Amino acid sequence: MHSLSKFLPDNFDASATVALLAGKGQYPIVMREMLKNAGIKHVLMAFEDETSPELWDSFGENERYIGNVGQLGRLLKNLRHSGAKYAIMAGQITPKKLFKGMKPDLKAILILAKLKRKNAETIFGAVADALASIGVEMLDARSFLDAQTAPCGLFCGGKWTVAQDYVDHAMHIARECAALDIGQGCVTSRGTVLAVEAFEGTDKMLERAGTFEAKESLFAKTVKPNQDYRFDVPVVGERTIRKLAQAGIKNAVLEADKVIILESEKVKRLADEFGIKILGI
Repeated sequence: MHSLSKFLPDNFDASATVALLAGKGQYPIVMREMLKNAGIKHVLMAFEDETSPELWDSFGENERYIGNVGQLGRLLKNLRHSGAKYAIMAGQITPKKLFKGMKPDLKAILILAKLKRKNAETIFGAVADALASIGVEMLDARSFLDAQTAPCGLFCGGKWTVAQDYVDHAMHIARECAALDIGQGCVTSRGTVLAVEAFEGTDKMLERAGTFEAKESLFAKTVKPNQDYRFDVPVVGERTIRKLAQAGIKNAVLEADKVIILESEKVKRLADEFGIKILGI
């Protein structure tokens, strides 16, 4: 186990440069802080209309690069120029970009043409292979976030009241959906499935589930059976808590040590404020 993070490879070179491939949201901003705190030299690989201006502005001119989603050739060129030995992916790329507005370059077109199935795992897996071909290793997306993965047991919200049978049912549905590559989450109510997550993401699923106004609704989040933790790692953050509150969902169960609770102390305070209970199993 590496001293900086149990999610890093044992042979991780702490003196090398890490490229932060930054999508949307708070995740890449938090990852940037974790890299700084660990004393790791890092550069930014930003994506047009995805990476936040706040994150972009926090890097110097010689520490940041930008390209469009789908410009794989440009990404590889930027990585070579940066001298990065590692790359870490943080933050979501707008799902519909994989169907509309991706603007793939020739390198990306050639790679996509070889994929029989086009989903987050296969596409980003192909990208990781392309990075490896130029000597850049993709890291586990949980690296440096050891203290921000879901703990085992009650995380917040007081006494847990949802029956174990209902918890088991929700996690079973979430795991089956993940195994079928449908999504990594679901919402149930006393053994009834209200909504499952698909390509549109967690927020849209929670909105749909909230329309039922069902009693004792339960949000479950898990990972795929053979999850590639270099990308598409499930994340719960303040935005998720606000979406749960808007949907009237007061209970959440997360796969312990596998789902990231981003800025966990802030999430705990906000969940307590809304009366939302979170359980790690």
